[in-house]
Amino acid sequence: MLTANLVQDEIFYSSAVIEHIVSKDKQIAFRQWHQSLVRNIQKSEGYIQIDIPSPLECKNGVLKFYSVMHFDSPTHLNDWLHSSDRKEIMKTGQQFFEAYRFKSFTTGLEGWFSNQSGTEMTSLGPSAWKQALIVVLGLYPVVFLQSKLVESLGIMQSWSFANSMLVNLFVTTIILTWFVMPQIARPLEFWLKPAYVLSKIKTELMGISAIVLAMAAMVLLFNY
Repeated sequence: MLTANLVQDEIFYSSAVIEHIVSKDKQIAFRQWHQSLVRNIQKSEGYIQIDIPSPLECKNGVLKFYSVMHFDSPTHLNDWLHSSDRKEIMKTGQQFFEAYRFKSFTTGLEGWFSNQSGTEMTSLGPSAWKQALIVVLGLYPVVFLQSKLVESLGIMQSWSFANSMLVNLFVTTIILTWFVMPQIARPLEFWLKPAYVLSKIKTELMGISAIVLAMAAMVLLFNY
């Protein structure tokens, strides 16, 4: 029984890989800041160990630093990712790295806003208001066109409202998740940055303007 429990605990060990992109001229300051992040991780409940390989030298004068963190459970890993201490440390580190992303294992946190295949964002993803804007941008044409199609074909007219609503939501979610959102998020990657990566005012205005113009164009088209 003891052996079985140990095996079961090992199966649910959880790890995360964090990649920081750092300019070469800031690498010393980044390393000093990163030590504070490591100390915070080591004090966290469920911490097992952290692996820090040598940085990868890339083009355009940047380095990629990787940290592989191991926790005894997905719960403890998520507790650290959402902790106020980590958020404060990440805020102080904004000046030392250009961007970052992470991949966690066994946590099941993939989302619409992963800007590359296999990348997980969750709290590291875009700000909530950006997510809301882009979801409305994708949802509006899908719901409008789907309702028009259902109406013109006379589908589900004899169904109860609850039944038709459920089917419509199911279809809408499939279309939005697998077809619409990836197509919308890709051209807006310059704007859909992790919440802890500061964007220039010009970048923010460009992203907001693109969404507003797209919505306005759809309203004019659908009212025509």
